[in-house]
Amino acid sequence: MKIAFIAEGRTEKVFGRHLVRFLEPRLAGGMPRLSPHIYDGRIPTGERLKRVVERLLNEADAVIALTDVYTGTREFVNATHAKEKMREWVGPEGRFHPHAAQHDFEAWLLPYWPDIQRLSGSNRTAPPGNPEAVNHDNPPAHRIGDVFRTGAARRSYVKPRDAHRILEGKDLAIAAARCGELKALLNTILSLCGGDLIP
Repeated sequence: MKIAFIAEGRTEKVFGRHLVRFLEPRLAGGMPRLSPHIYDGRIPTGERLKRVVERLLNEADAVIALTDVYTGTREFVNATHAKEKMREWVGPEGRFHPHAAQHDFEAWLLPYWPDIQRLSGSNRTAPPGNPEAVNHDNPPAHRIGDVFRTGAARRSYVKPRDAHRILEGKDLAIAAARCGELKALLNTILSLCGGDLIP
């Protein structure tokens, strides 16, 4: 099976390596070929997204699109709204699977807070509650950036470098247990490939 994976930004590109590592033992003998299509910024919207999906479905069995809810605009209210809009733009195509990081990809890094503390040299406590409830007003990427900037390491959070370092050697099931949108994304791939779903 070939799955085209539309995502935005350099962090999501790094995520692909960790996604493959997560999937391989769960899909032994049935590992899909993931074909990433990474955009520098937002993924396409509206009619343009529909055209991209149609083109990709000429070569792939399924297309997954991943957007952040926080896009620098307030176009999406939440992940459900973002997925509804993408489905509306693409139309009734059963091989298209929209997903959204609530509010941005870095929400999925928050469950690894001890690693964020270690890498930044910070003792700042993790944002309380559900990582995906950290919102537009101070999204997860900004919070992680603040921790890196004010920690003992005194350096900027560089998304692709530091996201990779945070996820290195980690089981994505840890984050999926706390982040329903990540779990939904992983379960879409597992389901498409006949694997066991994350409960």
